[in-house]
Amino acid sequence: MGFIDSYKHLEKLCGEVLNDDRRVSAYIDEMLRTPRGSYYVRTWDEDLKNLKHYRWVRNQISHEPGCTEQNMCEPEDELWLDEFYSRIMNQTDPLSLYHQATRPRPVSKPVARPIQSTPTYTQPSNYRKSARNNVGCATMVIVSLLVVAGIVLLTQFI
Repeated sequence: MGFIDSYKHLEKLCGEVLNDDRRVSAYIDEMLRTPRGSYYVRTWDEDLKNLKHYRWVRNQISHEPGCTEQNMCEPEDELWLDEFYSRIMNQTDPLSLYHQATRPRPVSKPVARPIQSTPTYTQPSNYRKSARNNVGCATMVIVSLLVVAGIVLLTQFI
């Protein structure tokens, strides 16, 4: 495609993405205004340096006599511009990565776990206890009556 064509392609995309007529310059300015970009995006400083350099190269070719793609550019320059264009399209460019890293995350509520029901019984859990107590009480009453009856009988014979 050539350096100038690749630059124009990138410039058009930057203008559309940022809705700014300054295009690549607007992208650079946005990076400069972004605090701690290099903290969140590993390639931040290198990308910013390259964008500034390629903007300068483009201006030299466009405005300075004797400056041409042939004497100002390497084949890698065009490749970098095309690759950066693809990164913007895939939202892996520095500004997109920064916004992804710094956007507020929704606070996730803990997953409501169903309350596990405990087994229910048709009889109270102390049923056996009270039955034993009742049997014990009845036995005690019967034994007491027998003892009293025995004492009464013994006193009649004495």
